[in-house]
Amino acid sequence: MMPRTVIRGGLVITAAEETHADVLIEDEKIVALAASDSECARGWTADRTIDATGKYVIPGGVDPHTHMEMPFGGTFAADTFETGTRAAAWGGTTTIVDFAIQTKGHALREGLDAWHLKASGNCAIDYGFHMILSDVDAGSLKEMDLLVEEGVSSFKLFMAYPGVFYSDDGQILRAMQRGAANGGLIMMHAENGIAIDVLVEQALAEGRTDPRHHGEVRKALLESEATHRAIQLARVAGAPLYVVHVSAEEAVAELTQARDKGLPVFGETCPQYLFLSTDNLAEPDFEGAKYVCSTPLRPREHQAALWRGLRTNDLQVVSTDHCPFCFSGQKELGRGDFSKIPNGMPGVEHRMDLLHQAVVDGHISRRRWIEIACATPARMFGLYPKKGTIAPGADADVVLYDPGVEQTLSVETHHMNVDYSAYEGKQITGQVQTVLSRGTTVIDRREYTGHAGHGRYVPRATCQYLA
Repeated sequence: MMPRTVIRGGLVITAAEETHADVLIEDEKIVALAASDSECARGWTADRTIDATGKYVIPGGVDPHTHMEMPFGGTFAADTFETGTRAAAWGGTTTIVDFAIQTKGHALREGLDAWHLKASGNCAIDYGFHMILSDVDAGSLKEMDLLVEEGVSSFKLFMAYPGVFYSDDGQILRAMQRGAANGGLIMMHAENGIAIDVLVEQALAEGRTDPRHHGEVRKALLESEATHRAIQLARVAGAPLYVVHVSAEEAVAELTQARDKGLPVFGETCPQYLFLSTDNLAEPDFEGAKYVCSTPLRPREHQAALWRGLRTNDLQVVSTDHCPFCFSGQKELGRGDFSKIPNGMPGVEHRMDLLHQAVVDGHISRRRWIEIACATPARMFGLYPKKGTIAPGADADVVLYDPGVEQTLSVETHHMNVDYSAYEGKQITGQVQTVLSRGTTVIDRREYTGHAGHGRYVPRATCQYLA
């Protein structure tokens, strides 16, 4: 039996409300909330009392876009499921949804089983899977139905990376039609990969080989064109669409226009697009390679549109797209040829903190912080109300957050298995203090008390915005 726990004296913040309340936890679940000064709360008995005075009590974060141990460009993402989920816990994230990958010519089941093997027994927090479709054919379309039934209810396709993950419009349409029929949500990497490859070839032929050219060839117009095309294909299929890692003002405009028509179209962005820019890609001495990801970082002017989209709910989710590669030995594979730099950045540990900084800076409200980082990702991917909120019956995934602590982000203090920080030296206000995953303390007053194997696989229902 787990100890009966009560969290006392904090400000409980969910997407719906803020209230000074005590939280009672028993057998991995939240069983009750009551006003801190109420007779009900005072009458609770517990084996363990956690003092949350002066702290926020918030749901554990749900990061619906991570790539642990992902193969890319002849190497692998540097975080394993063990190191990556431990770092996520340090940052107040208690659930991730990672991407299992279908290898071309192989069954979806084979790819999903491989990811289960990687994750099983190794995760510090709970986890689920999306499925990357690399080979849309009659067999994989049938398999989609089976995966939805067993809790893998979202499928990612790529309009980018010809020869690797790329699907053409016909394949995308067929997958969308299948999703419309079986309830699966299609997630889209929206960039015109065919056109981008032409621009890459031309840039390299002209001697433009530095990391900053990665951003220049992956043009914002080619993101917005692909976003527009994906939306129209989804309309033809009668399917919902979720566009991942939106980075450009023009792509936000496409999503906004679609949503204004009442279409079931959704979009996420990531902290790197909100806080970093092409200035980072242009850092000298190949340092810009640290910031190579796709979609790429954009000029700073795009950030205002992303923040506005988050405030107006034209963008609904902030994920990390955590896909870390070390600078030494991995990013360096692209010295002299930016197209060989592994695409991806570390971030799973810093999402909750950076979004709290956005609250401090006045970009979003506290409740919107919880909405875009916890509640909406849980609803979008069939995990709510088990995850993403603090309410009776929910999993006791709870974070005690100190809104006044100042910290400096650095490779010296982060816990991700990567040799640099994308936010080196950035000073932010607010820090995770204590983290409970299903009622078990995994971070205790800034000490790691969790372990590999605590995290469980969580099958998911279908998208809860489509009911």
